[in-house]
Amino acid sequence: MVMTQSCGLTRVSQQLAQVLGQKENTLRQRLREWNWEKEAKAGQRRQDLQVSLCFPFLLKWILSWWGEGEHRLALALDASSLKMTFVVLSLSVVYRGVAIPVAWKVTQAAHKGAWKGEWLALLSSVAQVVPADWQVIVLTDRGLYARWLFQAIQRLGWHPLMRINLGGKFCSQASSQFLPLSQFVSKTGQPWAGKGICFKNDPIQATVLTCWEPRYQDPWLMVSDLQPEQAQTAWYGMRSWIENGFRSTKRGGWQWQNTRMSDPARATRFWLALAVATLWVVSVGGEADASLPASSLQELPPAHIAHRLSKGRPRTRHLTCFRQGIIVILASLFDHTPLPLGSFHPQPWPT
Repeated sequence: MVMTQSCGLTRVSQQLAQVLGQKENTLRQRLREWNWEKEAKAGQRRQDLQVSLCFPFLLKWILSWWGEGEHRLALALDASSLKMTFVVLSLSVVYRGVAIPVAWKVTQAAHKGAWKGEWLALLSSVAQVVPADWQVIVLTDRGLYARWLFQAIQRLGWHPLMRINLGGKFCSQASSQFLPLSQFVSKTGQPWAGKGICFKNDPIQATVLTCWEPRYQDPWLMVSDLQPEQAQTAWYGMRSWIENGFRSTKRGGWQWQNTRMSDPARATRFWLALAVATLWVVSVGGEADASLPASSLQELPPAHIAHRLSKGRPRTRHLTCFRQGIIVILASLFDHTPLPLGSFHPQPWPT
């Protein structure tokens, strides 16, 4: 997949046939059957791939390469559609602007429902992997907020940071009156956080965090179980990295949008190949990204135009860690050097 930059069976089997000196049709059929259920495979000793059993080991793999001394982890839950065929429910580690799926479920796009059972199963599949003394936040967008999900994340010892809609009421600890959430939002870009009871109907004890930057059309409103002084509104910005992860599975990377699969169970198995390939290239690309030299801005004279143009912004990442990883791996093939295995170097969380 890395060599062809595609997950297409035809491309991958052609590439492997050239490298391994085997018949293309034989390789293609072997790869096709890997995604199939046991009954559809030829032979007497074939088995199903129980993909959910792999989820905790994917997360263990990431944590085993995690930066020493860093005991914080940001996870994101989100759903992504593929045309009118599939909806992918995924739990991903968000890291350096991208996301690595560690648990997922592919469903039919026409399937109706809140997917409560599926989300709970994804969370429980990796619940025992993260050490108890780590701080874990779980990020969700507005469409996924539900009281049962908020409480399920809490029961794992993790901390929800869930975006909510503006419509609703909040009663702060310093008051006995429920007020519209809109009254706690300022368009000046100044964040606010307060603890109390959120939602008059179906209430939860929570910290509400708000911020409305002038350049955004809508404000950010989030609920969490962290104390107001512990949580940062800016952390929610990491949730958008899962969008880059979905983009990497499609046109930005593995070209999964061209799949001809129609069976969600087979697609769920197929996603294991996407996840492992993504984990590898992001670990390599993230290590390369972390080793880039720091800005030399401070070495320039105070009057240099670069100081005026920088405006205090952090260094811009011109290539995603996903793309950097592919470049580094391909370069090692060209140079006939051992394939890199990478590692994870988390950045400080945004403030």
